[in-house]
Amino acid sequence: MAFGQPSGPPASGRQIAELSSLLHDAGHTDFRDARGPMGFTQRQAAGKFTRDEASAFIDRLQVELQDAEPAPSGSRVATAQASEDRELADIPTERLAAELRSRGWMVRKA
Repeated sequence: MAFGQPSGPPASGRQIAELSSLLHDAGHTDFRDARGPMGFTQRQAAGKFTRDEASAFIDRLQVELQDAEPAPSGSRVATAQASEDRELADIPTERLAAELRSRGWMVRKA
């Protein structure tokens, strides 16, 4: 097998379209844009995948996108987060900065 050549049958058009759609949903513009974050080879960045490669990347993106979905607005987690945000909004900025510095963080005014 020559260097950089696929080691299996090419991905179907449907697989490529689904992979492209999932990449767009993940915030990438195209295969080249996703090359670094997804770990694509140069061949894959050109949109050339084997069936197994495309299937693996599709599965990976579906899991990542499913895990990244926000909690429903009526859930207890979302309600607790909103409550914490309101509490933090009432604390003076200087006090928050002092607390972060005491914990080893660097704080600067934006």
